[in-house]
Amino acid sequence: MKKILLASVAILVLLGLTTVFIVDEKEQVVILAFGKPVRTILEPGINMKVPFPFQEKIKFDDRLLEYDSPPEEILSKDKKTLIVDNYVRWRIVDPLQFLKTVQAIPIALSRMDDIVYSELRRELGTHDMVEIITENREKLMEIVTFNSNKATLDYGIAVIDVRIRRVDLPAENEESIYARMEAERNRQANKFRSEGEEEAQKIRAATDRDKTIILADAYKDAERLRGEGDAAAVEIYAKAYSADPKFYEFVRTLDMYKKIIDDKTTLVLPSNSRLFKLLLEK
Repeated sequence: MKKILLASVAILVLLGLTTVFIVDEKEQVVILAFGKPVRTILEPGINMKVPFPFQEKIKFDDRLLEYDSPPEEILSKDKKTLIVDNYVRWRIVDPLQFLKTVQAIPIALSRMDDIVYSELRRELGTHDMVEIITENREKLMEIVTFNSNKATLDYGIAVIDVRIRRVDLPAENEESIYARMEAERNRQANKFRSEGEEEAQKIRAATDRDKTIILADAYKDAERLRGEGDAAAVEIYAKAYSADPKFYEFVRTLDMYKKIIDDKTTLVLPSNSRLFKLLLEK
């Protein structure tokens, strides 16, 4: 009797384990009956099903997933080959449709990669390289995301965001692009040097002009002051001469001798010379 009771309890526990299950908040579940879908569970919680093999549950991830696509070549509108490295954020929004169409994530990624690459190639092919790299990338990615999402909904997949991680040039094109960039920078540098030299010439010309004006004004003032000084000296000399002509003549004679005679001068004077008489008096 006890053995029968234990066996019954074991059977009930086994039935409970195979009929009762918990759906995690990170999961969504499709219930299959003999291989055909009969129910989809999208909310987390405790649920029940008919024991295996009558029914089985298939789990799918309910989180936001990310797929990093391999770099691919894309031709821009201006015929520039670009190597585009992008990634996709996506999620499974209809697990039953997902199960019917792609069944597993690897197949889903393959389909999604084809769709996103096709949309990228189509959209980027209508824009020049400069727009793709710098100007309108945000707007372009919004268009690619919208079109990709519309195409993947048939697989129960929602594309939330498509982003370009980086855009490179093929190795054979890099050298010519860098050469053109260097030439453009040199052209800009030469332009700035030319403008700087022109400005420097203007500054030097203005400085030379100001210098000439200043020197001319200074010379004019010096000549005026010199003339005023000479006039004052003449006036002083005239007054001195009129006061005592002999003393004035004596002083002027001494001044003249002082200018023409130094320690190395040898004079030969006649006895009747005025200077000779002055030296004898001394």
